[in-house]
Amino acid sequence: MKKRHITKEILSSAEIIAGLEFSDEKREKMLGFLKVFLSNYIEQRKEILGFNKEPPIYFNPQLPGISYFKEPKQNNYSILTSVELPSNTEEVAFYSLIQLSWLLKEQKISSMELTNMYLQRLKKFNSKLECVITFTENIALEQAEIADKEISEGKYRGLLHGIPYGVKDLFAFPSFPTTWGAEPYKNQIINEKATIIKRLEKAGAIMIAKLSTGELASDHIWFGGKTKSPWNLEKPAGGSSCGPAAAVAAGLVGFAIGTETWGSIINPSERCGVTGLRPTYGRVSRHGAMTLSWTMDKIGPICRTVEDCAIVFNTIYGPDKYDKTIVDIPFNWNVNQRLSDIRIGYTKNLFERERESKKYDDKTLNVLRRLGVNLIPINLPNISNIALYIIILAEAATFFEELTLTGKDELLTNQSEYGWANEFRVARMIPAVEYLKANRIRRLIMEEMLKIFTNTDVFITPTIDHSNNFWSTTSNFLTNLTGHPAVVVPNGFKENNMPSSITFIGDLYKEAETLRVAKAYQDATDFHIRRPNSFLP
Repeated sequence: MKKRHITKEILSSAEIIAGLEFSDEKREKMLGFLKVFLSNYIEQRKEILGFNKEPPIYFNPQLPGISYFKEPKQNNYSILTSVELPSNTEEVAFYSLIQLSWLLKEQKISSMELTNMYLQRLKKFNSKLECVITFTENIALEQAEIADKEISEGKYRGLLHGIPYGVKDLFAFPSFPTTWGAEPYKNQIINEKATIIKRLEKAGAIMIAKLSTGELASDHIWFGGKTKSPWNLEKPAGGSSCGPAAAVAAGLVGFAIGTETWGSIINPSERCGVTGLRPTYGRVSRHGAMTLSWTMDKIGPICRTVEDCAIVFNTIYGPDKYDKTIVDIPFNWNVNQRLSDIRIGYTKNLFERERESKKYDDKTLNVLRRLGVNLIPINLPNISNIALYIIILAEAATFFEELTLTGKDELLTNQSEYGWANEFRVARMIPAVEYLKANRIRRLIMEEMLKIFTNTDVFITPTIDHSNNFWSTTSNFLTNLTGHPAVVVPNGFKENNMPSSITFIGDLYKEAETLRVAKAYQDATDFHIRRPNSFLP
């Protein structure tokens, strides 16, 4: 970097960016310190840090004095006594995990048959959806062979044994590229195995593909194309877990794993008409996953049904020895839990607003009322959140600083004003004081959300307000900041054949209650069992 001499005039210009104004006398006093700071920045940048060097500053969604720990209980899933195996094996592509597991355990179908069927569908339809970055066919077939041998010998590992899945290409797996959906990393191989992949392997699940993600976990555009929704190939699949959502919706995998920092499970699940679970922050280890925001990243399942999400979550959650943010709180799933035992609210002010999805959302409330739910009206905190985007920007720009400092950001596909390349540059202008102020406001929002959950366990809210801009996605953004869990399920179809959805948000670590309420709604409707015509067997 060319050596620059800091002057009062330069400082005056910088004040404009920071939204401040000092006198000449104060500027004169500041110059000496700023020159030292600049030298320190230059010296600090000589230290090349690996992607696994996270700052020893950890976000905790639990406010002081509040305890969420509970006793572990035996998980209670739906029980099937019989599942029909169709003459055309490809029909099972859209079966739930409960159905697939019954067929596998009873040896009505083999894992090898299931794996080959899903692989063939992936290869057949990938050109339409552009949802696969890397096929992991060889390892999948090896795993399927082992699964069949174990099941035939009575060594059944559980509900995911022998079931093929896909993973968003943010997770490391030895000998295969981990591209993060971005041109600069398309040949990157990280020779370690992400914790969630280890846990799914232990459960006997079969990884058949690394699925598309918008570059660096943003949007639906990656270096190989634009991932589309199976419901309307003219529409994007949503970002950034676009590949997992599209693949599940099209019946190309049994389930998939996505990530969310600020809507990346909820948004594509809506646009692809599938069910997604964003767990509480600190529930699923992020070891071996790309970082976007150390204090906001979460990992969760994208599936066909709510109970599918419960099954996958039960496999991947809990502490490991790597991710220091993970808490040891049990997940107690009870499919028979009474709705009357769960206090359920709804965001009254958001439901009253005019928006594209209003008629579907209002019908959702009516369905729940018919189920006997006493809906408690709530309103979300009236706190401006636009400035809080700097939390994500500052943390992401820190993780990817090499791109900015070396000029490799020019290799990113999205070079628009709101693409990461430009936003990482903008983030270099964020004062540390403003980043910390934003986190203090975050604490204020956490305190307000605690008040809401004093009287409710779960609340229902519109998913995304497409009639306005992204910033109006109040419940999604606020609860990503506070770390609360969310479940999104389809609740209708629009005139352009694109799905609509509704979101259920729970108190911290109450994934089981949130999933239970969402399942009650889902069981009373049929939106989750509809299939996009172009991808039928």
